[in-house]
Amino acid sequence: MAEAHQAVAFQFTVTPDGVDFRLSREALKHIYLSGINSWKKRLIRIKNGILRGVYPGSPTSWLVVVMATVGSSYCKVDISMGLVCCVQRCLPEGCGPYWTPQTRALLSMAIFSTGVWMMGIFFFRQTLKLLLSYHGWMFEMHGHTSHFTKVWAYLESVRPLLDDEEFYRMETLAKEFQDKTAPRLQKYLVLKSWWATNYVSDWWEEYVYLRSRAPLVVNSNYYVMEFVLIKNTEIQAARLGNIVHAMIMYRRKLDREEIKPVMALGIVPMCSYQMERMFNTTRIPGKETDLLQHLSDSRHVAVYHKGRFFKVWLYEGSQLLRPCDLEMQFQRILDDPSPPQPGEEKLAALTAGGRAEWAQARQAFFSSGKNKAALDAIERAAFFVALDEESHHYDPEDEASLSLYGKALLHGNCYNRWFDKSFTVIAFKNGQLGLNTEHAWADAPIIGHLWEFVLGTETFHLGYTETGHCLGKPNPMLAAPQRLQWDIPEQCQAVIESSYQVAMALADDVELYCFQFLPFGKGLIKKCRTSPDAFVQIALQLAHFRDRGKFCLTYEASMTRMFREGRTETVRSCTSESTAFVQAMVAGTHMKADLQDLFRKASKKHQNMYRLAMTGAGIDRHLFCLYVVSKYLGVSSPFLAEVLSEPWRLSTSQIAQFQIRMFDPEKYPNHLGAGGGFGPVADDGYGVSYMIAGENTLFFHISSKFSSSETNAQRFGNHIRQALLDIADLFQVPKADS
Repeated sequence: MAEAHQAVAFQFTVTPDGVDFRLSREALKHIYLSGINSWKKRLIRIKNGILRGVYPGSPTSWLVVVMATVGSSYCKVDISMGLVCCVQRCLPEGCGPYWTPQTRALLSMAIFSTGVWMMGIFFFRQTLKLLLSYHGWMFEMHGHTSHFTKVWAYLESVRPLLDDEEFYRMETLAKEFQDKTAPRLQKYLVLKSWWATNYVSDWWEEYVYLRSRAPLVVNSNYYVMEFVLIKNTEIQAARLGNIVHAMIMYRRKLDREEIKPVMALGIVPMCSYQMERMFNTTRIPGKETDLLQHLSDSRHVAVYHKGRFFKVWLYEGSQLLRPCDLEMQFQRILDDPSPPQPGEEKLAALTAGGRAEWAQARQAFFSSGKNKAALDAIERAAFFVALDEESHHYDPEDEASLSLYGKALLHGNCYNRWFDKSFTVIAFKNGQLGLNTEHAWADAPIIGHLWEFVLGTETFHLGYTETGHCLGKPNPMLAAPQRLQWDIPEQCQAVIESSYQVAMALADDVELYCFQFLPFGKGLIKKCRTSPDAFVQIALQLAHFRDRGKFCLTYEASMTRMFREGRTETVRSCTSESTAFVQAMVAGTHMKADLQDLFRKASKKHQNMYRLAMTGAGIDRHLFCLYVVSKYLGVSSPFLAEVLSEPWRLSTSQIAQFQIRMFDPEKYPNHLGAGGGFGPVADDGYGVSYMIAGENTLFFHISSKFSSSETNAQRFGNHIRQALLDIADLFQVPKADS
């Protein structure tokens, strides 16, 4: 997704003194630090598990084992096979009047039961770990998968993009890398895999996200839309009352570990680690690298409206405020006539500009006094809320309305979103909602899981009165929201204005084209006997060739959450099989049966590559980590340098939906979110996000840059429409019945 932008030509420096063995020590140091951070997280999880009674097992299960042992003893059955007697003999005698033989017998049975309980848990966990480590089930139904090295898999992925001379040069570089450089680098990765929980994720977070000095707006943050075909209420404060209440309900379930894991293909649970930093998290700017600040709890949200910042408490004592109370608090902000303080209105533009400039301003102007207190209130909030003054919604009769809605969510006016917060809830004047999400802490399916819960809870559990307000009578005695106080000098205001201009230049250059594809959806795609994702990806290749007259390196994000702390892997969608199909389609001289055969080969190839990526057999993250090690060792690799500098001119991502069953989509077919999107990855490329929204429709979000004469988002969108229809026609899909 948006990480493709950061993964191209990222740079960092390592400057240890000394010769090669010192450089090796630098690499070992960072592997050691990765392991330390990994074990810290493990210990925190163990502590939380013990406090919540779920680790290493539930107290109830321990009690059952103890009762079984004691019960069998009273029935004159020794299930311990003499071990209880051995334990009893090891206990001291005559330690007091209460230290009777019966007490010693009970204690020895408790010790034996605890040992059996712990051994059972250990074997259960090891068995479960072995079962979850097996990924062959993803391939068994689809035939044998060949095994090849990732270097040569890379060569296969770029073959359609290079002529014979360029491919021979790349092949030579790859062979040299594989024979000379790779074995040495691989040893360090193997060492890290033994020591750290995940050998990729911490470096991916640090070097792809946190060390990037580019502005977050457009380049990294992405947006999420809500239900677009229904409207619960048009009262802005009422929508927020229910939505914020539902979000804190979700956070409470998260804290209590009551949220069931998402299952891959309904079979294997996926890692939920990324959810841990969903709330109470802020990206703190630094001169060279940013920091993700995560708090264990937060009892308030920060709110922006008409250039003013407010602090709204979520609790009264220990009780979460009811939706009607939250509605009243947000309405109080909307009714507040006070003007912004000097420099306050565009303050959030600092989070939209360059990271180094924001870090310097934060240190210079926000490190003490009322500015620090006010900034702390924002950065320590559960999340950020923006009360916008403009209205947006999707009108199926006005196609441009969806694109305008997306643009407002992606960047707003560049100072009415706090881009550093884990996410910003955006409420438009007509009650329409959306999210702007920071990317470093997690990937899009994580925020999508929250959003599905929140929208489902709001619609089917909380509800509204006939007049569109939250249910219940608010408590007028609640203290009003607290206005944050600032003292922003003119020098700081100049920095704010500079950041604002940088952000506006980025925002104004983004062309965003969003549309709903109505002729058919997932249901009819399946009649082509292919996966919907492969169908769309091949259509994107056909559309891009028609749009640009050539193929390009294509990025599709795949989850790797079947591994602990896994994030994403790249599926390189432009394959020899897909390009063969596209060229045959464009030529227009092939029989329909031949085109169908070429399509099925391309589809089968894509599905296999997606499974390889999900099961840890992808290419790009491994090469990325080898590159990081090479930088620490001071090793120059022309092959890695070229691989990591290749631009992704077509960056794509499918948006997950129905991760949790909050309602029956067949019963409520109009309760569909439109997905979300992100900015273009390359200056002369496209960003494409799509949602296969149920059985009968699809949504697309296409971004490009006005400054590029080679791209046009709406033109590309029209090519995508036509490509989908043309492929469907190959299989005579009856679109009229959809």
